[in-house]
Amino acid sequence: MVVAIARFAVRRRKAVLAAAAFFVVLSVALGAGVVSRMSGAGFNDPASASSRAARALGSQFHDGTPNFVLLVKARGGVDAPDVESAGKQLTARLAAEPGVGNVRSYWTANRAPVLRSTDGTEAMVVARLLGGDDNATALAHRLDTSYSGRHGPLSVRAGGVTVVYGSVKDHIQHDLSRAELIVFPVTFVLLVLVFGGVVAALLPLVIGVISIVGTLLVLRVMTSFTDVSVYSLNLTTGLGLGLAIDYALFVVTRYREELARGASYDDAVVASARTAGRTVAFSAVTVALSLAALLVFPLFFLRSFGYAGIAVVLIAALGALLVLPALLSVLGPRIDKWQIFARKPADSTHGFWHSTALAVMRRPLVAGLAIIAVLVVLGLPFLNIRFSLPDDRVLPSSAAAQQTQQALRDDFSGRAGEPVIVVAPTAAVSPAARNAYAAQLSRLPGVDAVQPLPAGSGQGFALVVVPRVEAMSAAAKTLVHEIRRTPAPAPVLVGGRSAELVDTEQSLANKLPLAGLIIAAAMFVVLFLFTGSVVVPIKALVLNLLSLTATFGAMVWIFQQGHLGWLVGHPITTGALDTTMPILMFCVAFGLSMDYEVFLLSRIKETYDAGADNTTAVAVGLERTGRLITAAAALIAVVWIAFISSSVTFIKMLGLGMALAVIVDATLVRGVLVPAFMRLAGDWNWWAPRPLRRLHDRFGVHENDEASVAWPQDAAGRAPERV
Repeated sequence: MVVAIARFAVRRRKAVLAAAAFFVVLSVALGAGVVSRMSGAGFNDPASASSRAARALGSQFHDGTPNFVLLVKARGGVDAPDVESAGKQLTARLAAEPGVGNVRSYWTANRAPVLRSTDGTEAMVVARLLGGDDNATALAHRLDTSYSGRHGPLSVRAGGVTVVYGSVKDHIQHDLSRAELIVFPVTFVLLVLVFGGVVAALLPLVIGVISIVGTLLVLRVMTSFTDVSVYSLNLTTGLGLGLAIDYALFVVTRYREELARGASYDDAVVASARTAGRTVAFSAVTVALSLAALLVFPLFFLRSFGYAGIAVVLIAALGALLVLPALLSVLGPRIDKWQIFARKPADSTHGFWHSTALAVMRRPLVAGLAIIAVLVVLGLPFLNIRFSLPDDRVLPSSAAAQQTQQALRDDFSGRAGEPVIVVAPTAAVSPAARNAYAAQLSRLPGVDAVQPLPAGSGQGFALVVVPRVEAMSAAAKTLVHEIRRTPAPAPVLVGGRSAELVDTEQSLANKLPLAGLIIAAAMFVVLFLFTGSVVVPIKALVLNLLSLTATFGAMVWIFQQGHLGWLVGHPITTGALDTTMPILMFCVAFGLSMDYEVFLLSRIKETYDAGADNTTAVAVGLERTGRLITAAAALIAVVWIAFISSSVTFIKMLGLGMALAVIVDATLVRGVLVPAFMRLAGDWNWWAPRPLRRLHDRFGVHENDEASVAWPQDAAGRAPERV
């Protein structure tokens, strides 16, 4: 199939390139405005108790958790007569705004202490912006512009979750543009060094552009019938350019090897597709399946990364298998135009990686255990991980939204802007029973006040529990559990930001085994079809898990515990990480690790099938791919490192984590652990039970004889015995 695609691309090269150009123009025209249709929310499970509580609160009580706050400051104190008059006018003006409901302020809520700062110079106006997350965020931006500033004796700043989400979205757009301005020129310079020439270096960038703009078109279509997170654009750029570099590097390198053997330009294109192209196809399948595991989670933040990731992988693979052969066929000898220096094909039996592999395989147990010990030690901080949902502290401390939220935390004893909501949707409950239940809740540790909401259209009731603890803290999670355990006069739903955190953690934990099973099963099946072995897939799964321990440990040590702040721009440290990031990083990093695994195994198996013994096949395979994998890893690491420049903390974490995962995998794992394991396993690397062997003989992938060069037999003319 891959060879047929390459032959078609060679025969119809002009038509293929014209179609690719049309696709790019169409994608730019239709996908350019996708950002305005994307959401900055998506961190909670819509089927959870907290989400159902929010819906019941809105539909039955026409209320909701406050998502917009005006922080009002008055030098003479908020109880001064002129300040009170101006505060009431401000409250009335906000309440009259379209799309704004449930407006309460210190001056209209019987001077509730939770709405007044401890020093008496600040007060809160809280409200619920209606119309869903995206509409509420857009409305918050308009209200922020209208209300922030001086209003007579009042100085007003806007805050709340809607303002925070809007600010994060703005920062993401700005940061992405800046990252692209950094990535493309730096990557081009490095590609020139890797390929040795300007024209060859442009090929991965062409495939990368096709992948990125094509994915924007796919996401634009997706926004027509589902929510898509704006944060997935970062994965689109990072993965699109990274995989384009990987795929183009391996195909072009194999193409040059075929030319060096004397093949014609068109024959070299087809031969490279038969070998490297087939490997690209398998790599794309493994990465796409790894990212598909994100689709099982109910949070559309994670699902959006699945949409973007699968799209960008498949488009990058199609570009490498169809557009790249057409480009190579058109270029012919011109691929080496503007060449700075010649790149000689790697010597299979000499070189750094060949020597490294042989050195490791002379002491495989010592080398392997030493690297495993290093990775385990680096991963130890992950044992102390704590989770939270993103809040204003993912923004830099210079952001206005972050400063407002920090003032709400520092200056007020209660957390009226982030209450816990208790809703009994339908049951008939007497006022006495409701008041007794409210009194029970008010005595719970960490509760500042409990306030009833006006009766809704049904027979139930709703209570606002104002905590004294931060919404994302461990104490707040404990409070949610205590509220849910407190006997109630009717079935209740508990909502609010703290309850969302508890429910999100539980939802992710429930789906995590299924996601892991999908990844493990998919990787096992793909690698079995590719190698005919059951040992190699198990080895790959174990080593990839091990390689990620260092990445996760580093993320906790840097972003949760606050070390190396100078390296990542001094983000605000909260003592916790976003719940979704380890899952996202695991799926993406695991897919990329399998990407390099497939490339390395393809060369090892090709040499082994040609007659070499296991040790020689590993050394030759590593020498043939070591330089390429290292170069590809360095290039893709540069792409991800550019995201450290982001002003949003979890995008910094994604960038640094992915760069570290790629580097560790391409060096310590591929350079040491893989040869050590394969030396210890010997010919058992390629073992499979007889029924599975017959299955592979019928359905598996087999090396084409034309793509292999027979390995010399021993002095007696015998090939090594196989298991």
